Amino acid sequence: MLRTNRDKLVRISVQGEIAHPKSTAPYRITAEGNPVVLPGTGGITYSHKIGDNCMDLVGDHVEPGVTTQRSEEKENSGFNVLSCVGNAAKVVSGDAKGAKGIVTGMHGGAEHVMIHFDKETLEQLSIGDKILVKAYGQGLKLLDCPAVQVMNLDPDLLDKMGAILASDGVLEVPVAVQVPAHLMGSGLGSVTAYRGDYDIMTQDSVAYAKYNLGKLRFGDIVALMDCDTAFGRGYLAGAVTIGVVVHSNCVLSGHGPGITTLLTCKEAKIRPLLQERANIADYLGV
Repeated sequence: MLRTNRDKLVRISVQGEIAHPKSTAPYRITAEGNPVVLPGTGGITYSHKIGDNCMDLVGDHVEPGVTTQRSEEKENSGFNVLSCVGNAAKVVSGDAKGAKGIVTGMHGGAEHVMIHFDKETLEQLSIGDKILVKAYGQGLKLLDCPAVQVMNLDPDLLDKMGAILASDGVLEVPVAVQVPAHLMGSGLGSVTAYRGDYDIMTQDSVAYAKYNLGKLRFGDIVALMDCDTAFGRGYLAGAVTIGVVVHSNCVLSGHGPGITTLLTCKEAKIRPLLQERANIADYLGV
């Protein structure tokens, strides 16, 4: 097991409400110039959850499970920054009060926190229900591999991901796919990766097939090669980012499945290992 500073971390409450889907215009314009009307961000998604394919569906930026946020901007910023993938969540109002869930990712732009609940709980939830998250993980460090920066990751989930420190001092992490830097799009240039995500562009059919993007699932752990997300998001030769797929493929140009950063390094201190089922649904047993 990796040595960390988890005994020094602070566990604190943050809380959001189930957010209604929003729309400023009925149409989304595809990369081919076609207007389409599709479901996307927000609400309670009954049909798709972590572990399901996120590419072969009729939607745009679809968020699995339950979408939450706060109405006040500064409070919502705290909700997004402090929530970590793998954190425990609990419904604190409405018919499903007391039901337990798990944070699965943060979506930038929309500024949403996505939470997984079982099917029975989804049927009891309503728009506006309040969900409390026990935020825990920001500030987590790998004591024997300080060149690797950890963010947005619950320590318990880190323990389940199968990452090991190899004899050469490089962190080996199982991943579903490896993605080159030139395929990273929307969200590139953001000043921080401590919230939100950025997208794998999927409009190029040759690259789509070459990098096996069609197999991607909500919750997949992926490696972004030559991508530095330590203090923002940008290209850096040798850098590696490990992230999790948080929303679906998209029809918009420059967009695709969204990735929230979990681990990153400016030097080649992370070695991705391709594995068939590297997904947080498998690690969390949901």
